[in-house]
Amino acid sequence: MIIKQQSYARAGLIGNPSDGYFGKTISFIVRNFQAEVVLWESPQLEILPAARDHSVFDSIRALKEDVSSFGYYGGVRLLKATVKRFYDYCLENNVSLAQRNFTIQYQSNIPSQVGMAGSSAIITACLRALMDFYEVPIPKAIQARLILAVENNELQIPAGLQDRVIQAYEGVVFMDFDKNLMASRGYGEYEELDPAMLPPLYIAYSKGLSEGTEVFHNDIRGRFERGEAKILEAMDKWADLAQQVRDLLLDGSGNEIGSLIDANFDLRMKNYQMSEGNIRMVQAARACGASAKFTGSGGAIVGTYDGEKMFQSLESELKSLGLEVIKPIITECDEAVSLSSRQEDDTAPPLHAVK
Repeated sequence: MIIKQQSYARAGLIGNPSDGYFGKTISFIVRNFQAEVVLWESPQLEILPAARDHSVFDSIRALKEDVSSFGYYGGVRLLKATVKRFYDYCLENNVSLAQRNFTIQYQSNIPSQVGMAGSSAIITACLRALMDFYEVPIPKAIQARLILAVENNELQIPAGLQDRVIQAYEGVVFMDFDKNLMASRGYGEYEELDPAMLPPLYIAYSKGLSEGTEVFHNDIRGRFERGEAKILEAMDKWADLAQQVRDLLLDGSGNEIGSLIDANFDLRMKNYQMSEGNIRMVQAARACGASAKFTGSGGAIVGTYDGEKMFQSLESELKSLGLEVIKPIITECDEAVSLSSRQEDDTAPPLHAVK
């Protein structure tokens, strides 16, 4: 039996980065890009390296460029840590596992290090494959918590729950990381929203403008834990923006959320040091009339636009900055329509191994 499981890229629509600080966010899945894990039974447990895990280079320059794009580590560590954490979960919950071994491998075409959650997508797909192989059901809220534990506890990667929640639930989710709920049960209140309520959205990204999550979040974490009033106030404001967008969507007023998306980024500007390239992305999108904010920690933006003429303007202006511009595919139905429309021009990116 061969098991295949996928997980998709994601975009933080509003509220981030308050997800790691008892705030509120809304995220949606981006089916344009995916990580896939394949698992099959075998005599021994084996984790196969993918192309991204190689250690052979054409030159010292090639090694430097590879490290600049993908870091020092590939995806094998993600799979290994996920298997270990899954086993720990089963021990802690008295779940007996069948005495079977497996071979597992991964591949992904999610753009690396641009705030679209490529690493957690690999972990999510791996966890789903393990659940299938050992026939162990795990509630989605707990899946998200396990995925975060893989990164935080096993690999010491600073991260919040937002990415893991949306990749576990998929679609569009409003997340309330209420401090009391987080303390009492380890996860927040997650409300699935109808993607049809969203206005037209675009995503633009560049591999050359990434900002590492480790650097991006650590300083804010320290300021938050020291109780700096400016940061505490900002987290409350980000959470309020997410609540406002959620209420507008449910009220059928999704076309009004653009100004709140802009406000999310403007607040970030007041509290973070940002690279000129990342600021330029947002400014270029806004010059076209669109709203814009980071999807995550930098390197990619998300926003609303008004009509095809504006989208074409976005494509033109942002591509001149070296950015790729896409319309995010959120539902399986949208995915089928998109694939059908590209039958004569197959431009879907191939799957390859990324960090």
